[in-house]
Amino acid sequence: MNEKKNPPNPLAKEKTGSLLWKFALPSIIAMLVSSLYNIVDQFFIGRSVGELGNAATNISFPLSISCVATALLFGIGGASAFNISSGKGSEQKDEQEKAVFYLGNAAALLFGCGVILCLLTQFGLEPMLRFFGSPDDVLPYAKTYTRIVSFGFPFFIFATGGGHLIRADGRPKYTMLCNLAGAVVNTVLDALFVFVFHWGMAGAALATVIGQAVSGCMAIWLLARCQTVTLKKEHFLLKKAYVLRIASLGTAPCINQLAMMILQIVMNQSLRHYGPQSVYGEAVPLACVGIITKVNQVFLSFIIGISQGLQPIVSYNYGAGKYRRAKESYLKACVCGFVISAAAFLLFQIAPRQIISIFGDGSDNYYRFATNYFRIFLFFTFLNFSQKITSNFFTAIGKPRGGIFLSLTQQILFLLPLIVILPLFAGIDGPAADLASAAVAVWMAARELKRPEYHSA
Repeated sequence: MNEKKNPPNPLAKEKTGSLLWKFALPSIIAMLVSSLYNIVDQFFIGRSVGELGNAATNISFPLSISCVATALLFGIGGASAFNISSGKGSEQKDEQEKAVFYLGNAAALLFGCGVILCLLTQFGLEPMLRFFGSPDDVLPYAKTYTRIVSFGFPFFIFATGGGHLIRADGRPKYTMLCNLAGAVVNTVLDALFVFVFHWGMAGAALATVIGQAVSGCMAIWLLARCQTVTLKKEHFLLKKAYVLRIASLGTAPCINQLAMMILQIVMNQSLRHYGPQSVYGEAVPLACVGIITKVNQVFLSFIIGISQGLQPIVSYNYGAGKYRRAKESYLKACVCGFVISAAAFLLFQIAPRQIISIFGDGSDNYYRFATNYFRIFLFFTFLNFSQKITSNFFTAIGKPRGGIFLSLTQQILFLLPLIVILPLFAGIDGPAADLASAAVAVWMAARELKRPEYHSA
């Protein structure tokens, strides 16, 4: 028997508002801490190396996004499959047995893919970085940083994806602690390696790897000690049926990240091509866009944290046939997302120069570009919650096609064509993409929630 003797699952009994707070808050903190890895490196590199160093971390950023995409593919996919089967398992014993295999298979996929991505980066480093848009003067910095950081990919992916599995097991606080421990280690070592030992890009990268290793090892230890099921060796042996189910449920959040990566690469190439033809030059746009992208990631950490905290609540209750609780949880998550998004909008519009100044000094052109980019590109920030929360809602209820489509709308279907077609800094048309994707998300959610099961007692 894999099922442990425990009290009734709180996901089916506690008030949805309390559950959302209980699961979303640790998820938000975990996401914030995860995003701080890049922010902290950006801060120390900006203060010690300067604009070229900031540009180098921007060039390397697509690889970090690819790690997160992999983590979400198997982490959220595995967690959703696990929670849906656990919900059904209250009445169907075979579903509870499947749930344990989803957990084990997801864990094996996370670490294995991290090793593969590390090897691909090591053997194809320079072509990758040039493809990501690295100019010649930035390339040496980018190579130094990325070559070292890639050794942490298996731990980074497992810590990020494994956190979803631990949360699905009903322990959201432990997910937060894993990420927090790694971030603290990273920050302390960044200060030591960069400011005291003067190791520059290499020091910042090494601090990141060590921090990620701490988080990854903690996640492995915690997952081996699940509280709702018992994981055995056979659960880690990959089986096609389980892998396909996990991947199908994790595709939507994965595509969302991959879309960001594609967008980042296209943006870098555009800035690299048009930058020298402008008053800003080549390095200034790359450095500014890199910083602003990562600042935006901090805001998105709140939204993604809410959507991730929502996932086990919706998945379990939908699987158990408690559709009204699933709907109620989704609507409360949307209200929280709107409040946070509106606050971020005001901050980005009122204090862009103050935010960019945190990451080092720059020329007048540097601040002019950064201020304009902040205010225009992130103009519809107050609507950005809808697409991400709704996309994850469809994944959580086992309808990945809806989640996949929503993941494609904002970055690929709407924004990317504008950047490709329009000239320099076409990204300023991003607000149009945000508005359109929000409208699609609202329409799809309204259509889904009109279904009769959501209104039954």
